[in-house]
Amino acid sequence: MPNPMYRQIAEDLRAQIESGALTPGQQLYTEIELRERYGASRNTVRDAIKLLIALGLVESKPGQGTFVVQKIDPFITTLTGDPSGPGGGDQIFYRSEVANRNRKPDVSPVQVEIQEASDDMAAALRIPTDAEVISRHERRFIDRTPWSMQTSYYPVEFADRGAERLRSAGNIKEGTVQYLADTLHIRQVGYRDRITVRAPKPTETDFFKLPPDGRVPIYEIIRTAYDGNGQPMRMTVTVYPADRNEFLLDVGNVPPLQEIETSQ
Repeated sequence: MPNPMYRQIAEDLRAQIESGALTPGQQLYTEIELRERYGASRNTVRDAIKLLIALGLVESKPGQGTFVVQKIDPFITTLTGDPSGPGGGDQIFYRSEVANRNRKPDVSPVQVEIQEASDDMAAALRIPTDAEVISRHERRFIDRTPWSMQTSYYPVEFADRGAERLRSAGNIKEGTVQYLADTLHIRQVGYRDRITVRAPKPTETDFFKLPPDGRVPIYEIIRTAYDGNGQPMRMTVTVYPADRNEFLLDVGNVPPLQEIETSQ
């Protein structure tokens, strides 16, 4: 039994995409051009485009048209590390890890807000629900592609006690983990990550330029860091789109990731 016409059109367009005749980011032919090109009806052309969208080969942008999906080379983030260090939640660690893979990291200016703790924040930081927290938000890029969004929350009393730079929008070059150790003698000894998967929020869809149908989920990692007395000292929420991120957990004596990548 021959393929339906819409499948024949989709397969031909798929071949053009895979061969490079239609390049990533390029706009697909208009509906009228496709109808004339294949001698097909409007519904047949629309069914072909729907199939290509379902295959993740093209995406529809309202008011703009249909475009070939731009494939992104995933980045592997190491979640394990020195328990007294920041791990992947710190800007210094992030820049170093990305640069060591011969890729270009970039970070937006830090946005700082004073806000009332939500129930989840209060529970994680063990503070009253009406207490204030300092939030420090930044957006991260790899090779100019939006890669992750991160917000760290600190009890406002840390700034009241002397860690005043937490309130500043400027970057803390030595990292907040080291800054808190130097100013308040609060030393991180470990952290716990909770990982969930969910649909993207509208702001995330917009920033990461995700398909509007929600087919690309979001990884959300909530990291709670603890000091030597077992007291939580920060809560960091980082969101990563699933189409460009992978995660690595090392346990025991294993070779560095660079050695694994080189041998493959």
